[in-house]
Amino acid sequence: MASLEEVADRIRKRMEEKNRAREIALMLSREIIRLSANAIRAIHREEDDQAKVLMDQAQGSIARVDEELRGHLDILYAGFVQDSHKEYAEARLSYALVFGEDLPDPADLGVEEAPYLNGLGEAVGELRRHLLDYLRHGRVERCEELLAKMDDIYAVLITIDYPDAMTGGLRRTTDVARSIIEKTRGDLTMAIRQRELEATLHEFERRLSSS
Repeated sequence: MASLEEVADRIRKRMEEKNRAREIALMLSREIIRLSANAIRAIHREEDDQAKVLMDQAQGSIARVDEELRGHLDILYAGFVQDSHKEYAEARLSYALVFGEDLPDPADLGVEEAPYLNGLGEAVGELRRHLLDYLRHGRVERCEELLAKMDDIYAVLITIDYPDAMTGGLRRTTDVARSIIEKTRGDLTMAIRQRELEATLHEFERRLSSS
């Protein structure tokens, strides 16, 4: 039978290993969030090659986190890893939605369903930002395309009706997405009507000047 000190030594060793793994995973998770945020900024600048480079770097860090936390599932599911996975999923999904690519699924990204769905919901906000940029440049057709994608996302999210403990607070993300979509629809409708009014007035003035 092992002595108390021997048991304590084994516990300390195991805790030291766990703490080391936690520190490395925490550092990598911060890196994933930073790379994902920079990728989203590149997407808005339509720098698709740069966005890909950043997202690939984030994907490499995700693989390293998985390796470090193998055997430390309590750390893996402590929360900060899921937050970084959500940001990464948001970047990948925003890229696919903006540039018209097929959406990757959670297995493609190496993330679980809850971070994926929350990343999808938060991508709605990135689509709004992109839509407003298009609107300022008069690309209304592209705006309507993005709004349709936002509607499609919301239509899916409202069907995921499970406890927040399972979905990572998806209900709140879905509610925020809905408010963003409603505001965006109003902004786009107002802008289209304003442009139509300006076109009508311009045509009226042209006819007056030619009569």
